[in-house]
Amino acid sequence: MATLDGDLQKGTNYVRSAIPLLGISILIICLDQLTKIVVAQHIDYYNNQKIVVIEGFFNLRHDRNSGAAFSLMQGQRTLLIVATILAMVFIAYYYFQFRHSLWMRVGLGFILGGAIGNLIDRIRYGEVIDFLQFGILPKYKWPTFNLADTAICIGAAMLIIYTTRTRKLNFEETFEN
Repeated sequence: MATLDGDLQKGTNYVRSAIPLLGISILIICLDQLTKIVVAQHIDYYNNQKIVVIEGFFNLRHDRNSGAAFSLMQGQRTLLIVATILAMVFIAYYYFQFRHSLWMRVGLGFILGGAIGNLIDRIRYGEVIDFLQFGILPKYKWPTFNLADTAICIGAAMLIIYTTRTRKLNFEETFEN
């Protein structure tokens, strides 16, 4: 009977530790899809309409991207869908490797939510809706992106910070012993 209780407790711990990953993911997916619906309904894609928020710095647009980040791999819908599914498998693997770290669970949640947000667009429209456009220099605009892209970047930065910090601590421990 003790093993049944232990197994039940272990299962409960897995579920409890997944809450940050799933909560962040669901929040990102909902916000991403909601903003894309608003953009699709209120900013005309076909007439290249934009809403200037901060003159020369920030615009809202309705762009479509059939590729990946920076419009790479244009028209490779099936490959990008498969790559997203593989990324989700890797996220699950890394979740089990780093479930002890709240930082990593949150970071993976950002990546998972962003990946699913863009996956929904690729399946539904065959391309991703982008709408955030920033100007870096007077004549140069950063490529248009969306909340899902932002979430993926935040999550990736969190993973880099975690691994860099962990390696530094492991390196220091090696020389202290």
